[in-house]
Amino acid sequence: MTLFESVFAGNDAVYGLTESAIDQAIATHGADKAVSFPNTAYSLPCYYAVTGTKVGTLAELKEALGVVKTLMTREKRTHDVFMSGVATALCTEFIEVLKYLDGAVPYEEPCYGHLADAVIRELGVPLVTGDIPGVAVILGKAASPEEAAALVKSYQAQGILVTLVGDVIDQLAEINYKTGANVRVIPLGKDVTAVIHVVSVALRAALIFGNVKPGDAATLMEYTMKRVPAFVNAFAPLNDVIVACGAGAIALGFPVITNQEDVARVPKSLICQTDVSKWNATSLEARDIKIKITNIDIPVAFASAFEGEIIRRKDMQVEFDGSRVDCAELVQTCDASEIEDHKITVIGPEADEMELGSKNNIAYVVKVAGKNMQADFEPVIERKFHNYINCIEGVYHTGQRDMQRIRISIDAFNAGFRIKHLGEVLYAQVKNEFDAVVDKCEVVIYTDPAECTRVRHEIAIPTFEKRDERLDNLTDESVDVYYSCILCQAFSPSHVCVVTPERLGLCGAVSWLDAKATNELDPAGPCQVITKERPIDENLGAYEDVDEAVQKFSQGALEHVTLYSIMQDPMTSCGCFECICGIEPFSNGVVIANREYAGMTPLGMTFPEMASMTGGGVQTPGFMGHGKHFISSKKFMKAEGGIERIVWMPKELKEFVAERLNKTAKELYGIDNFTDMIGDETIAEDPETLVAFLTEKGHPALGLDPMM
Repeated sequence: MTLFESVFAGNDAVYGLTESAIDQAIATHGADKAVSFPNTAYSLPCYYAVTGTKVGTLAELKEALGVVKTLMTREKRTHDVFMSGVATALCTEFIEVLKYLDGAVPYEEPCYGHLADAVIRELGVPLVTGDIPGVAVILGKAASPEEAAALVKSYQAQGILVTLVGDVIDQLAEINYKTGANVRVIPLGKDVTAVIHVVSVALRAALIFGNVKPGDAATLMEYTMKRVPAFVNAFAPLNDVIVACGAGAIALGFPVITNQEDVARVPKSLICQTDVSKWNATSLEARDIKIKITNIDIPVAFASAFEGEIIRRKDMQVEFDGSRVDCAELVQTCDASEIEDHKITVIGPEADEMELGSKNNIAYVVKVAGKNMQADFEPVIERKFHNYINCIEGVYHTGQRDMQRIRISIDAFNAGFRIKHLGEVLYAQVKNEFDAVVDKCEVVIYTDPAECTRVRHEIAIPTFEKRDERLDNLTDESVDVYYSCILCQAFSPSHVCVVTPERLGLCGAVSWLDAKATNELDPAGPCQVITKERPIDENLGAYEDVDEAVQKFSQGALEHVTLYSIMQDPMTSCGCFECICGIEPFSNGVVIANREYAGMTPLGMTFPEMASMTGGGVQTPGFMGHGKHFISSKKFMKAEGGIERIVWMPKELKEFVAERLNKTAKELYGIDNFTDMIGDETIAEDPETLVAFLTEKGHPALGLDPMM
């Protein structure tokens, strides 16, 4: 059978199954039955992305199937093969969405099925920074569980996000291989139709980050080909349905690598590699993914894929806990003569001298020297420790400063990992990432309790207090320059963040000091100096300098940006913002929702629905993406009255920002416990109930001038 015949046959088979499934669903539930994937603003994201039409009922799903039928042309041309592949993909989406009727939960551990919009937004930052350099889709059944595990591990060690479809899921479970979003190995489902859930991720990335208009199929496919670094690994044997799905993947720009020898090969798109151990190299070459190799002399793997790994108490060898005993992590700038480069010293007992499951002290001081090193960079480097240590397979880190917690797993310990290896990781990563300012680096790790107490109280805490005093005085007015950040342009070509001391990047990951350090490290990189010498309106945060910068860095897509307004030329969003706020007209205020919140807001919209109104580098007056820490800033919506406008946010977010937000409200307005005046989902999910609550509390927003 030719490739054309195989794709067409697979397409016909899936279409027949889809038609039957829809007809049966209508017979059971009625044509008006609502249908949609959960936790997405796009209903059926793939169909919506390709056609521009949202499907809301079974009757509309039946009509959509008729549209899909028009894609199933049968001319023996490459275009027809690819469009039949797209039609197959859309049919699989229809089959999958029927599993979610009536709020059903069709997938259980270890499988995920549909991934929420919030998950895709969360992946945005690591994708644009290269912490996730690619996305692998592994489909089918390996020759053995060990072969499957070796392939997955090879990608994990490179930080690549791995998704699994089919029998490979059971194979990994058979040998107790850890899977889950926290280790970036996501089993989607065991039916081949579950592959649509990773296709959905790619297409929603185009809608969320790229401002691709739904229905513009040509631009959509160009975007996924150029900006979504995905590929497929398909184990033999391949049936017609898998080949048809593969044609859909190729249409999106995702090459398919298989070990089936008799497959009709397509250069750079459908590749036969019979040696599965070479799939990794073949896939990266086909997708032109460059992996930055970091060689660290430790006995376990080191990669961003392990960043979310959690070590349970029953699985840990030892623990270090700053909330119970004296701990600290600190960067100290020293004279070069005081440092011996790559010297790592452990003062106190090693891990193998500690009792199994015990809680211990640890304090590590990373001494750095360099002619371009500045004291302002010390906390920037320190914040990276969390990422560095979490990238170690079998090691868990949370917290910072003198309140960190570290766990080393039994598996990592048995593999030979010791406390000294923490020093190797810190040394290698600091020298690797901060090589422009750090010429020499030495690490001293204290585990002796008396020494940890000394370091914490005599060195670390006084240093932190001095820094905090400096940061408290760091305002937009106190600095001469701001910085641009265009990291996210890898996905959102027209988006530009303007980072100031009081307004960090909307992803929450880039502060003014981070941007300053990035500029020092790479003067031609993503963070460029923006002067602020020509103000237009300081209340709005409008500057000629800022306008010129965003025009330049957005390639002319933006003309004007204000820093402190939600209504007039607000800053653009890429889509990976931590929070989004939007006008709530009944209360004369704004509602804020964070990415993790899955419920309804008083706007009658969920977070995904609010977020779908902005992102992709467009300006949407009345809606604004931002970081969590910006909520308590004195510059938050300053032009419209500031934080007094905040009337509602999810309870979890309100508790997270309460201390800082209450402090700001007290300083600006003399209001005590301001967050007690702010509604949340336990108080109100509709505007009428919210206004009644605000009136009872005497919320200041009710007395402000209308924003509209």
